[in-house]
Amino acid sequence: MKYLLTRFNIACPSQELLQPCRELLADACGDCGYESFEDIDEGIIGYIQQDLYSEMLVQHVIDDFPIKGVTIIYETEEIPDQDWNAAWEEQGFDPIVVSGKVTIYDARNTVDSEQFSTPVNIGIYASNAFGTGTHETTRMVVATLLETPLQGRRVLDCGCGTGILAITALRCGAEAAVGYDIDEWSADNSMHNARLNGVEDRMEVLLGDASVLSHVDGVFDVVMANINRNILLADLVHFQGVMVHGGVLILSGFYEEDAPMLIAEAERLGLHEMSRKTENNWCCLKLSYAPDLSTLRC
Repeated sequence: MKYLLTRFNIACPSQELLQPCRELLADACGDCGYESFEDIDEGIIGYIQQDLYSEMLVQHVIDDFPIKGVTIIYETEEIPDQDWNAAWEEQGFDPIVVSGKVTIYDARNTVDSEQFSTPVNIGIYASNAFGTGTHETTRMVVATLLETPLQGRRVLDCGCGTGILAITALRCGAEAAVGYDIDEWSADNSMHNARLNGVEDRMEVLLGDASVLSHVDGVFDVVMANINRNILLADLVHFQGVMVHGGVLILSGFYEEDAPMLIAEAERLGLHEMSRKTENNWCCLKLSYAPDLSTLRC
């Protein structure tokens, strides 16, 4: 999976406008497919998959920028393939306890997993993949899973990263799990972590995006997706298409202000909010699939 980096230099009439300009630009570029951003002194850097990049859309964002007197210059370049997390992975992460029931620990640097006192201990060997519990969104999805009946259920982990969500579900009673990710590193890492936690015989990981669901047999009781807002909006219809009636969908990876647009699209598909969690402006939604059966024809 190839990524591009775009460096946006923002020239403002006053220094006080720089941060609002950063936020407006990031929001607009997010609608164009950019996945993440970082602040720099001159503006922001945005990251986007090469296949999603459109210079025409970026130029349109700049031409329509709503703050007058602001000049934005940008330059895009390809990012060489490499293990971006290598230094962080070697350093490791501290154990994370979720809801007093699950400890997520660094399997790379932990010798004795018996030291943890929670009922379920999950080791994650991170290798260029997202999902260790250090991020608010991962913790909120895990916490929501722990509030969801899982015994004997079949679960789907969309954009599985390290596989932490599927592995948690399996260790907490789920019968089987399927995960998928567009990144080969992540797909391989998920299965490695499944083996570390003794659930590899109940877990399947596919390489690809939501289109792989057309090749998956059966439906799911619980679907989890911790991905950015734009991908969630595009893929909600695919999630709904593989859910049982009465199934649960857990979404995160977006800010609280983005929840209304996700809920509006979810409602259109027969998915209704049950509860939500927020942490540092990140949001996690739990929805149930309850379609209006009166609208269905035999």
